[in-house]
Amino acid sequence: MSRRSVAPVREILPDPVYNSIVVEKFIRRMMVDGKKSVSTRIIYDAMKTMGEKTGEQPLDVFLKALENVKPVVEVKSRRVGGATYQVPVEIRDSRREALAMRWLIAAARARNGHSMAEKLSAELLDAYANTGAAFKKKEDTHRMAEANKAFSHYRW
Repeated sequence: MSRRSVAPVREILPDPVYNSIVVEKFIRRMMVDGKKSVSTRIIYDAMKTMGEKTGEQPLDVFLKALENVKPVVEVKSRRVGGATYQVPVEIRDSRREALAMRWLIAAARARNGHSMAEKLSAELLDAYANTGAAFKKKEDTHRMAEANKAFSHYRW
């Protein structure tokens, strides 16, 4: 990782169906081997299924699920005098969103189910209801940060 310059933040155009930048980021993060059309179809199918099951707007359910999974703090390893401490640090917004998306996708892929669209919609509905593997990952991260609060003075 280069320490010379900060990578430029690219402008992302919103997706065509929901006109949302967050959905477009999710599509891109979910993409495997450059197959964006497959990723797009999976996400739109999952959103349609979520809309039918909840009776609410799919985009609202998706955004609420993502918000429920976003972590506030995480632990980073900090070496001080031969000992390594897990120091809790707050997370900036862009990383919070990236972690939440990554956790949702990983949890959906790990699920047992039929199609990826069904697994993703089930995981998003679980996150919407504050349950599921991705939400548990957030809770574990927060619990670890809380347990290591004593080392917060090593923050840099």
